[in-house]
Amino acid sequence: MTAEQTTPGFAALGLASPVLSALDSLNYNTPSPIQAQMIPLMLAGRDVIGQAQTGTGKTAAFALPLISRYGDSTARHAQVLVLAPTRELALQVTESFVRYAAGYAGMQVVSLCGGMDYRPQTSALRNGVQFVIGTPGRVIDHLNRGTLKLDRLECLVLDEADEMLRMGFIDDVEAVLAAMPKECQVALFSATMPVPIRKLAQKYLKNPEEITIKSKTETVAAIRQRYLFVSHRDKLDALVRVLECEDYDGVIVFCRTKESTVETADALQRQNYRAVALNGDMPQNLREQTVEQLKSKRIDILVATDVVARGLDVPRISHVINYDISYDAETYVHRIGRTGRAGREGDAILFVTPKDKRLLQTIERVTRQKVEEMPLPTAADINVARERRLREQLERVLEKGQLEPFRGLLARWQEELDIAPLELAAAMAVVAQGDREFHIKDRPIVARKPRERDDRPRDSAGPRVRVEYKERAERRPGKAPTAPEPGMARYRIAVGRKHGVKPANIVGAIANEANMNSQNIGRIDIFPEFSTVDLPQTMPATSLQHLRNVWVSGQKLSISPWSEKPPVSSKPRRAKAD
Repeated sequence: MTAEQTTPGFAALGLASPVLSALDSLNYNTPSPIQAQMIPLMLAGRDVIGQAQTGTGKTAAFALPLISRYGDSTARHAQVLVLAPTRELALQVTESFVRYAAGYAGMQVVSLCGGMDYRPQTSALRNGVQFVIGTPGRVIDHLNRGTLKLDRLECLVLDEADEMLRMGFIDDVEAVLAAMPKECQVALFSATMPVPIRKLAQKYLKNPEEITIKSKTETVAAIRQRYLFVSHRDKLDALVRVLECEDYDGVIVFCRTKESTVETADALQRQNYRAVALNGDMPQNLREQTVEQLKSKRIDILVATDVVARGLDVPRISHVINYDISYDAETYVHRIGRTGRAGREGDAILFVTPKDKRLLQTIERVTRQKVEEMPLPTAADINVARERRLREQLERVLEKGQLEPFRGLLARWQEELDIAPLELAAAMAVVAQGDREFHIKDRPIVARKPRERDDRPRDSAGPRVRVEYKERAERRPGKAPTAPEPGMARYRIAVGRKHGVKPANIVGAIANEANMNSQNIGRIDIFPEFSTVDLPQTMPATSLQHLRNVWVSGQKLSISPWSEKPPVSSKPRRAKAD
């Protein structure tokens, strides 16, 4: 089944009155194609598969019918469980449930996410909740503790299933599916349908109805797409150069991590740009205030992660800059769709480091669009742009004609100082410019072309987890692992090959439970009885204490410092994330 061209209003879909009232207050008028097709099926209790890219409104497609069915329930047990791959997405889904359920005073929702205190979660589960939204690792942890029971679960939603596969959570997802009752509705949402996800659906879903929303790649054709090659260490300088030379109104700069949004926004502020970070660590009210500042032109540049920018619609966005390339083409399409709104022209600029060549090729293949290469702006380009902007500012002032009291003041100073008009005007320009140089000289920024050879492993779900740690984990037979890299410390965890653990399981658990970027996780070596993992020496003691009680592949990590040399494995294992 594919999306139809026309869709009914929300009132025609059979939603409960309190839900319709909430939608009216949120100014939701017309359902998206996936909402129009999915809501009646979920209201009827059907198992469903929704294949749609991020940003198509799929959260409302499952949240609205489930709230309509269970929002006024007096049950004190979990009736609905939503699994999401990341903490940010789980919290966003939770916020959506709360907004849509404003008319149900007794409805209880809890988020079970890694990196958050167990006590409020356990207390909420003990007191009774109908809706549970969480990440796979933390949900499994609560199941093992006995604080979460699924024996009376009525609906399980798998949100962004392909992303959970890519992050190594597929075993945890299957464990949750195995724990649900036989008579339980299942809704699976995924942007792509790799083979493991398709097999999962065949095993656990009963005669599912499939809804496919085609990618809106036609919107890409209306956006000018460019990329530039730049080394990772020079990306910030390149970003400033691009901003200097582009004529923009509003800009969204996309970064992969919350830490990167803050660092990049701070760096732009030091360069006198009106830039602000937007990420999942910010309270919802602060996020809303930040977006309002962008709309009202109090700020010009938003530095954001993908999750918090979902659904963001600001007409003045003229440029989207992919500071960190997205891992999949669907995310790229969603990102650049933030510009070129309402028929306006839009620009999308993609930063490509030497190792990103294959991702660029994937984007071009999926979007069926050739991305134009752009040169790195030079000092001469920047100087020309500055001169042009200054002239435009002067022309606007002259057009307004509001030159008093400065005309009389400068005439008096010219006479008193006995100075030529041109010299006086130049002096005023220096005063206005301040300490910042106007004409700059080129600094050597090397925009290197990527090497042709790119042997990174991939699968149908996209790039696998953290290529760097996989390559470091490879070793020749009989050769012991190297010492940790500078700034890293090695730890022992009590889960090994006999438990069926994979590097992606370890990365996913540590990244989510310790609330850290997977790129900060170093070498992983898996042995029969245990494994070793390299983590930053600056890792907080509280995070390590928390990780001791985290479960992976049915085992507690029981993480502890490693002070010995790991044994030589007789069968070297290539770390990979299936």
